[in-house]
Amino acid sequence: MKTEVLYALYLIAIVTEAMSGAIMGMQRGLDRFGLVFVGVVTALGGGTIRDILLGHHPLVWISHPEYLLLTIGAATCASILIKHIHHLRKTFLVVDAVGLVTFTILGCDIGMIVSDNPVIVVLAGMFTGIAGGMSRDLLCGQVPLVLRREVYASAACLCGAIYVLLLLFGVSSSLSAAVACITGFSARMIALRFGWQFRTFENDASRGPMH
Repeated sequence: MKTEVLYALYLIAIVTEAMSGAIMGMQRGLDRFGLVFVGVVTALGGGTIRDILLGHHPLVWISHPEYLLLTIGAATCASILIKHIHHLRKTFLVVDAVGLVTFTILGCDIGMIVSDNPVIVVLAGMFTGIAGGMSRDLLCGQVPLVLRREVYASAACLCGAIYVLLLLFGVSSSLSAAVACITGFSARMIALRFGWQFRTFENDASRGPMH
């Protein structure tokens, strides 16, 4: 049951992430190839980076090329329907939060295949959740939001840590995944609702020389 639910959420997440990446690419003036490329990287980049770091092969989109075709199609549709979907920002944020926790749990499961170290497993989950968005921002020429102020990486880390901790205490994988997903999702949505952000540090140059 857990696998089926996560798989369904994963498909929804990669479609939405591909569309959001394409929309940002259009805002940056990229051509059709560029925005499709950014969309695919946004959707599949996290899992790709995770697999490379962990030496887990084949890469997810190589073993499942249908994911690649799905994200290409989603990004292409977004570029065509941009006038009709640009106002769905709140919907995208909600589905993005679902994707964040889903990617994190799936990343933790992959991490457990190659390592029994809880820290490595949580990091594998977190990278899966955030690396696609980071890659998107870098390709679009901006400092990733996750490195500036957003309660995003911390939500992924919280989700992964709870999942791994519950498993260590013998809780079933289905219940552990459910509790971790609900907690991580809630943390992300509450932060968005109340505008919670981490403190950012100004450039030293903007504050003058230090004495």
